[in-house]
Amino acid sequence: MNKTALITGGTSGIGLELAKLFAKDGYKLVIVARDEQELATTASLLKQDYGAQVITLSKDLFKPESSFEVYDEVIGQGITVDVLVNDAGQGVYGEFIDTDLRRQLDIIQLNISSLVVLTHLCLRDMVSRGEGKILNLSSIASKAPGPWQSVYHGTKAFVQSFTEAIRSEVKDKGVVVTALLPGVTDTDFFNKADMNESKIVQDKDKMSDPADVAKDGYEALMRGDDKVISGMKNKLQVTMTNMTPDEMAAEQMGKQQEPVQK
Repeated sequence: MNKTALITGGTSGIGLELAKLFAKDGYKLVIVARDEQELATTASLLKQDYGAQVITLSKDLFKPESSFEVYDEVIGQGITVDVLVNDAGQGVYGEFIDTDLRRQLDIIQLNISSLVVLTHLCLRDMVSRGEGKILNLSSIASKAPGPWQSVYHGTKAFVQSFTEAIRSEVKDKGVVVTALLPGVTDTDFFNKADMNESKIVQDKDKMSDPADVAKDGYEALMRGDDKVISGMKNKLQVTMTNMTPDEMAAEQMGKQQEPVQK
């Protein structure tokens, strides 16, 4: 196979597990992350375990120009992006008025703007070729308001709506667009979000395995599904949320995510 998958956030968590699945199936990989050492370590692992061809791009997707640079550098190397995986994303924990506004704006840039840029540029090429696949990392957070993570939940609601809309636009043009909706997953997300005091992350045993989440997303993408909610308990939670008034759903989510009382 000579196909290439471009994966943002591909050095840890769900992104890394997705990279392994693509590598196992013979895809060439372009992985994007900020940390050059983590990129080198990941590339070495993928080459050693799967014999994968790996190109690394050290880019800070918190910066508006970085997404454009990723695309330009990939195309400049003569690479065709057959699959785009928009995995990179972060959150900020705390009541909105107490959080750093600049950091929240960075989260919007990373979770929304960088995803929109890469999707636009790669989707345009895919439609012109009449083939391609895009996997966007949404979340069950897209389905409910999220006190203590208001901006993160808002960004994921955007990702979900956006993904469903563009899927409809290109459904007859040979391109698959799929949303992956994980729940609470055992990754570094909560540490980066300064969220370790939240009730929702106290029980590690209830967290999903990122390898399981990645497998669900990968298989859904290859089947051509519109979306997949990873994990039975998360499917049940989304079903309940869909039947609950927004005000009540916000209250319930707030109780799950509030800090543990000490």
